[in-house]
Amino acid sequence: MEGPKTARDPLRHLMYAGTVLAGVIGLGTAGYTLIEGWPVFDALYMTVTTVTTVGYREIYPLSLAGRVFTLLLILLGVGTLFYVLGNFARFVLEGELQYVFGKYRSGGKVKTLSDHYIVCGYGRMGKQICKELSAKPVSVVIVDKSPDMIAAAQREGFIAVEGDATQDYVLMQAGIDRAKGLVSVVDGDAENLYIVLTARGLNKNLYIVARAGEEGSEQKLMRAGANRVSSPYLIGAMQVAQVLLRPAVVDFLELATKSEHLDLQIEEITIEKGSSFDGKTPCQCGLDQDRGLIVVGVKRRSGHLDFNPGSQVMLGEGDTLIVLGKPQSLKALEAGLQTRMSTS
Repeated sequence: MEGPKTARDPLRHLMYAGTVLAGVIGLGTAGYTLIEGWPVFDALYMTVTTVTTVGYREIYPLSLAGRVFTLLLILLGVGTLFYVLGNFARFVLEGELQYVFGKYRSGGKVKTLSDHYIVCGYGRMGKQICKELSAKPVSVVIVDKSPDMIAAAQREGFIAVEGDATQDYVLMQAGIDRAKGLVSVVDGDAENLYIVLTARGLNKNLYIVARAGEEGSEQKLMRAGANRVSSPYLIGAMQVAQVLLRPAVVDFLELATKSEHLDLQIEEITIEKGSSFDGKTPCQCGLDQDRGLIVVGVKRRSGHLDFNPGSQVMLGEGDTLIVLGKPQSLKALEAGLQTRMSTS
């Protein structure tokens, strides 16, 4: 299914220019054949030499009607040729060739992805989200209507799909049927609502996070199918108030949650079926032996959160460990868990 054309489609403009040039050459060939009665190849040869202003000589002597036709063909053909060359120069020199190649290259890469995250909207908020996700690292596919934003995302090394994320075919191009999560952070709440509705209809198991700008939009987005809704204005206001009241606590949370900090991080680890943590306590798993790790909480499969559960709490399939620790200890924990799962 084809979508609507975007305002800037350099390949389409270049193909249009080539079609116009081919039409002029066809018109000239037909004109010489009908007016002068020349063979088709001779008429084509005469047309090409005339349009390109090479002008060796006439193959056969021209009649008066043929000369008038040649004058008109020169005026029409030279202008058309300059139009084609101008489009081709812009296509190559202004980076549009790289833009087109990046567009098709992104389409091929998306087909190889699974369990990736789709970020709809590459504005200020979308850029920061992509930066945090890529630091994990996880696979990210960006969807945006703006060709300039798509080009900027591709320059940063991201896979990007140009189009309206409210349309089914655009999200399918982004691999929504194989995606793990979707973030909708476009400017308008109404557009975010349509994106959430579309995404939930295409993938029932998708984890969806949406941005809410106006008061009262949170409930609408939740009813539309979002798992979580974030309001930047509310979060920003709360953070400013906390900076005034509890600056040391805010400093600690920023240290633990920002990816560029390397001293301390908070991570969550979901216990899968067959994991070495399934049916055991943190003590039995050896978590209490690593001084670089602290189990802050356990989010149960039911949604209940146990804060500071201690080393003797029983863990089970579907529970999520919230662990605070040094990055190297967290990486060793994840690597050891993956190794045990693969050998079990």
